[in-house]
Amino acid sequence: MLDRTHDLTATVESWLAAFAQALAAPDAGDLTSLFQADSYWRDVLALSWRIKTLNGREAILRELPADARAAAPRAFAIAAGRAAPRRVTRAGTDSIEAILQFETTQGRGFGIVRLIPDAADGQRPKAWTLLTALDELKGFEEPIGAHRPRGQSYSRDFRGPNWLDQREAARAYADRDPAVLVIGAGQAGLAIAARLTMLQIDTLVVDREARIGDNWRKRYHALTLHNQVQVNHMPYMPFPPSWPVYIPKDKLANWFEAYAEALELNIWTATEFEGGTYDEAARRWRVTLRRADGSQRVMQPAHIVMATGVSGIPNRPELPGLADYKGTLLHSSQYGDGEPWAGKHALVIGTGNSGHDIAQDLQAAGAEVTMVQRAPTLVTNIEPSAQLAYAAYNDGTLEDNDLIAASMPLALGRRSHQMLTEQSKQLDHALLDGLARIGFKLDFGEDGTGWQFKYLTRGGGYYFNVGCSDLLVSGAVKLIQFDAIARFGAEGAELKDGRKLAADLIVLATGYKPQEELVRRLYGEAVADLIGPIWGFGRGQELRNMYTRTPQPGLYFIAGSLAQCRINSRYLALQIKAIEEGLLPAGVSG
Repeated sequence: MLDRTHDLTATVESWLAAFAQALAAPDAGDLTSLFQADSYWRDVLALSWRIKTLNGREAILRELPADARAAAPRAFAIAAGRAAPRRVTRAGTDSIEAILQFETTQGRGFGIVRLIPDAADGQRPKAWTLLTALDELKGFEEPIGAHRPRGQSYSRDFRGPNWLDQREAARAYADRDPAVLVIGAGQAGLAIAARLTMLQIDTLVVDREARIGDNWRKRYHALTLHNQVQVNHMPYMPFPPSWPVYIPKDKLANWFEAYAEALELNIWTATEFEGGTYDEAARRWRVTLRRADGSQRVMQPAHIVMATGVSGIPNRPELPGLADYKGTLLHSSQYGDGEPWAGKHALVIGTGNSGHDIAQDLQAAGAEVTMVQRAPTLVTNIEPSAQLAYAAYNDGTLEDNDLIAASMPLALGRRSHQMLTEQSKQLDHALLDGLARIGFKLDFGEDGTGWQFKYLTRGGGYYFNVGCSDLLVSGAVKLIQFDAIARFGAEGAELKDGRKLAADLIVLATGYKPQEELVRRLYGEAVADLIGPIWGFGRGQELRNMYTRTPQPGLYFIAGSLAQCRINSRYLALQIKAIEEGLLPAGVSG
């Protein structure tokens, strides 16, 4: 451990000075002495115009000098007004952590460096992790705070259109097409639209639902968010400090409406996006939108952002005999409320968050409920275990914590979540023992990386216990394994031991198809094949085709939790702005 009396600021400033000098040198020789052998550099657009992570000093030294020559980073300093350098423990390793600021030829950025002593070099502090992230483009700063618009077009011209006239004209798109078309008005679509609007890029959001927020409003009656309010703020407009720790779905849905109005986002609801084709020569899309009255509008945006979630098409598996079932069959996305099923029998197929919540809602309404487990499931109590991953957001500023979240490379994120998973297993041991006793099959993620990596790789497969696990252990909700079912029939399930399980209702809590299936449906086989898998991790150390340019010029994807969308919408918007201004090509090679 570094000497506790050492001046942290001086240590960081000394490293930054040496780093800046090494980057300015004609070769990378001096950089060798600044990084640990097992170190990480994550660049988010600032130097490479990519979102990329490099692991190991040799890999960093192969790419950092060339990227630095192109971007000319300079003016490295400890960031003013941000958390001061401090000692922290990240992924089980003690380090000095400092938030830094810098400039490049085209922009300004923030970053984080973590220094640890190098035992092979006399305990000299060297970089263990380094983040360099673009924050704004020079000449295209957001018009906020002291730079806010004055509104002269309507506040001083008494004979011209007033603010409302201008807003209605902007939303109508009667005489123009948007530069960017965003598909989906959930947290992802609203976040990227807000960022693009701040960068003065003409952006239209379309959503097939009748109201902004219906993607939450229409979900099952009892739903609340499973992570806490301090993690979930939207860009530019945090939730009121009086809001509850766990936000109810309808409260969030209504906030989305208020958010869109307050930030002057252009949104068409009750509008179906029917797909599009890309004109390589014109570098524009040709898309068709169908409005609520049945009319069509053809538009030619330069960019399309898919903000339809991690996946958009319900997965309805073909289960043996299910086509013969005569009762009510719903996918979890269609489920609303348990009250109509009081006194009746229900089967819920699937043991993720939705399956458990729907089973609990049905049981509370007086239904006889049986859950069907198809695969092992990670279970963790919503408090404190499920919140361990967000502990940093209980202190400090949102801006600092978002930067810290962006700074963790994949390998260290996995290590951190392995440690958190072990901690949660200890905290939840009584619950997990009870579930094991009734035959519930448990798992803890690939290599024990826990629920968050299940989300990042497959979008589900876990449950935050808000009471349904206790109902299972007590027998108030029954459990059977899918492999105990021989087939389904007209009245329910027929078990292999000859028993029959009657069901008035079957709910398929079976998740959604991968997002590339939606791409195939909307854009065709060639585009889907060109882009490849979306979400999850491939050979690289970043989410595939997320928040970045894709091999298909002009097509982008944003999805995830409110926090992921808040953080990464900034970086996606900056890329689109750079393309619009001719600073960056539209697509990347696969």
